[in-house]
Amino acid sequence: MIGMKLRETPQGVALQLKVKPKAKQNAVLGARGDTLLVAVTAAPEKGKANQACMAVLAELFKIPKGNIEIVSGETHPQKVILIKGMTVAQVQDRLSL
Repeated sequence: MIGMKLRETPQGVALQLKVKPKAKQNAVLGARGDTLLVAVTAAPEKGKANQACMAVLAELFKIPKGNIEIVSGETHPQKVILIKGMTVAQVQDRLSL
């Protein structure tokens, strides 16, 4: 996942994300350039794919879903998320960077 941009903020770590809805399984697929690719089985309707994505990330980072916030891209596959209460080093460790 080299090349992925992680930005530390006072609240946590911001990163770019691309959600791939209607996948065969929920999974973090790795980095594509500076973006983390996450596949979810949910359809992109009424926020279902976003909720599934937050659940996948919460499990990966071992934090409550409430600690992950969509900063931009609520209705688009490309998003910026904020992982609250974590440092860049902690995120890198969980992503095995």
